[in-house]
Amino acid sequence: MPTVTGMTPPQPRRAPGSQHVQHLVVGAGFGGLGTAITLAEDGEDDFLVIEKGTEVGGTWRDNTYPGAACDVPSPLYSFSFAPNPDWSMSFSPQPEIQAYLRRVAAESGVLDRFRFGTAVEHAAWDDAAQCWRVRLSDGREVTSTTLITASGGLSEPRLPDIDGIDSFQGEIFHSARWDHDVDLAGKRVAVIGTGASAIQIVPEVRKVAGHLDVYQRTAPYVIPRNDRAYTRLERLAFRHLPVVQRAYRTAIYWGRETYVPGFTRQPRLAWPAKQLALANIRKGIADPELRERVTPDFEIGCKRILISNTWYPALASDDVDLVTDRIVKVTGDAIVTADGVERPVDVIVVATGFHTTDQPIAQHVVGREGRSLAEVWSEGGMAAYKGTTVHGFPNLFQVVGPNTGLGHSSMVFVIESQLAYVRDAIRTMRAHDYAAVEPRRDAQDTWNADLQQRMGRTVWNRGGCASWYLDEHGRNTVLWPRATFTMRRLLSRFDSAAYDVTAPHPTTPAHAREDVLA
Repeated sequence: MPTVTGMTPPQPRRAPGSQHVQHLVVGAGFGGLGTAITLAEDGEDDFLVIEKGTEVGGTWRDNTYPGAACDVPSPLYSFSFAPNPDWSMSFSPQPEIQAYLRRVAAESGVLDRFRFGTAVEHAAWDDAAQCWRVRLSDGREVTSTTLITASGGLSEPRLPDIDGIDSFQGEIFHSARWDHDVDLAGKRVAVIGTGASAIQIVPEVRKVAGHLDVYQRTAPYVIPRNDRAYTRLERLAFRHLPVVQRAYRTAIYWGRETYVPGFTRQPRLAWPAKQLALANIRKGIADPELRERVTPDFEIGCKRILISNTWYPALASDDVDLVTDRIVKVTGDAIVTADGVERPVDVIVVATGFHTTDQPIAQHVVGREGRSLAEVWSEGGMAAYKGTTVHGFPNLFQVVGPNTGLGHSSMVFVIESQLAYVRDAIRTMRAHDYAAVEPRRDAQDTWNADLQQRMGRTVWNRGGCASWYLDEHGRNTVLWPRATFTMRRLLSRFDSAAYDVTAPHPTTPAHAREDVLA
């Protein structure tokens, strides 16, 4: 049974101009939009979604670089409750995904509770009033019973720490903040990074740039992108026979799950994927020396497996140079590498990834003991109970929290799994009149000890590479080390026995008790 602490939660004292809502949601990507729709479906209409951007979309609103597209097949990379019959390709391009999210948002009827151009500056738990007190970037204050963060794991660009980079006199921007006003035609362009964004950017930029230098720290595994346009017949079937699209989705899901044993138990099971990647190199590159430089020296799956048919041919082009020497500094008009070579450049595209093991939102969220989530996590890395709730932070729910990331399948599946848990938690709070729920320390510790024990035998920890999955402590706090259907089962219901719960005192007037969640 859960531990229950009886107390009388007074109604929050509200500053002039402040607003109280039952649920405050941070972020308007897949996670935040899905949360809003789920809350509305359950009759939890008193919520507010705040988003620092200008519209819904999250990652797919921000990443507008040339060639941007999804690396998960379209039928699986969409809400199960909102299938899209209009995908043009088996792997959706960015504009179609963004258009899909706009349409779902408009048709769901929840956009009137979204506030765009607004960010969280500070959110602190008020233990006396049993609520979150949140200061927003527009100067307003909001109090809420629950705080649901859905800011995403790939939302804040990570910039490289390179000597002199601030002195560069040309154009420089991150791949997730693409500057479309910069004309690359005929320019000397440098792309720093060879991750998922870079392998889509390089083939497109090569078509217009005068010369392109690609700076590689670690060679990725890149398998063929088996992309194709959906036929008119398929799209008609998707629209008029939804069972067909569900069948596509199911087949894709189980096909993706076949990667899991090779990642989590026995890397040798990933041998076929490795052979596909090596064959992709041989097909795209004829030069033996260049082939060797793009061949990874670690187990496949240790870093994210990428998909492209154009990456290797682009690197083999006469107007592209792959640079594998370490960058030591940037001057006003050039990049200098450890071998002493200085390469002139007009435009630098930084494709160095995102803050994944140090979520920026954590700096702004302060828990029951007066410490921020970032401070708590700095001691041993990100950790949560079931990737969703955190000890010391009552009524805080994270969508795409610690150890919920995937290296093989759709994050939308994860988001929907977590939303099932969050909605059952809120239903439980309302049914039992709980003012607050907080995972017990022992439950959270046990959950994470099991995760890290399982992680120890995965290719991500034993594959011989350094990746953005690992934090400064060497812990993989990003990925889920089991099958996704296991995650869905474990998150299918709110297990209140693993929580300390706070209930209103029996003598509290009925209207005040209702205000706890109403």
